[in-house]
Amino acid sequence: MDVGIPDGRSCAAVTQEKRSRSLSGRNPAMMVKYHTIANLIVVLGAVHAARQEVVDDVIWSLSKGVTFLERQFRNINLDGVVGYKILHVELLEAVRLWPRDLESLSQRSAVVALVKRLDNSLSQAVRSLQGSDPKYYREFEPLMETSFWSLPHKWSATDPSLVYTSVRAMECFDEQFSDKCLTLLLGTWKDNGTPCIVTKTCRDTMTRFGCPHYSLSHQLLYFMIGTMNGCSRMLRGEMRLSHVNMTVRHYQKLFCSNMMKSNQDLSKNGFLGQTQDIFIENILLCGLAGFSDFYKQEWLEHIFMWQDLTSGCFGKEEDFSFSFVEELLDIEPHRRVKRREKTLQDGCSSHMTGVAMSALGGYLKYYISEHDITKRPLS
Repeated sequence: MDVGIPDGRSCAAVTQEKRSRSLSGRNPAMMVKYHTIANLIVVLGAVHAARQEVVDDVIWSLSKGVTFLERQFRNINLDGVVGYKILHVELLEAVRLWPRDLESLSQRSAVVALVKRLDNSLSQAVRSLQGSDPKYYREFEPLMETSFWSLPHKWSATDPSLVYTSVRAMECFDEQFSDKCLTLLLGTWKDNGTPCIVTKTCRDTMTRFGCPHYSLSHQLLYFMIGTMNGCSRMLRGEMRLSHVNMTVRHYQKLFCSNMMKSNQDLSKNGFLGQTQDIFIENILLCGLAGFSDFYKQEWLEHIFMWQDLTSGCFGKEEDFSFSFVEELLDIEPHRRVKRREKTLQDGCSSHMTGVAMSALGGYLKYYISEHDITKRPLS
């Protein structure tokens, strides 16, 4: 029952009149500001909820991948183990940076549990590698140290103007050449070898313009490994006019700008042939080099889609017995399979699984360290 007041109006009518007077008496600019703030709070809440859901998805995918390592640690090759080692470093950093809010506490606890599982399974995988391929292990042993890997603390973006006008049809070099140049940087080319050796052949090849696919990604890897190993004079002696003023960071931006274009083309063309592996490798390396525009939501969804839900591995749907890189280079097929594209008994790719795990770790670390709405991955 609505009780009236002396002038015949109802209480509800009086209340509405007061509300109208109150609102109409406010400064219009203040009202706009009020509504803007209210809308922003709603948007921020929606973005935060969406981010939490994506983080849940990444953690779930990583857990499946760690389970795969726990089951296959005796069989995964060095490339795969290095990928998991990078993941381990990324997870440690994510835990350190994780916001201390109650809402994400369970997520942080899940990542801490993943770190503990990796501690155990990685040590087992390393012991297995030492026994199964001791020479190759010794050559890249520094990469097994957590302290070797450094993660980006500030972000850059690639530059479309740096994309090559033309790209070579064939790879610029093969895996063996890349390994040789990397061991010269690491000092593992012989027992007690001198590190940071840069031969003219390595320097000229690793700075060549127009390289495609894996040779492009390994040009970037060469400079990343050298920088992390403290090699500060990698470009000493450069005399070519087109290269003389370039720094290591310039090369990294050049390579990642072209790797961005490559990934955009692969995504646009529907990943024809055996291209999922190089697509993920580009995300891993350029993300690790500090180029945040590789952490696209759409590309993350591709990685989720390519994971085998039963085993947790990657590469089951791709035939790595004879890669397109080997076909272009006319390399003996099975020689490369033993290391870069080792296919395990269940049909999984050791290389692609390790690369995907560390790429996902990069996504997670980026999401946690850059949780400001203005720094979200580009869609």
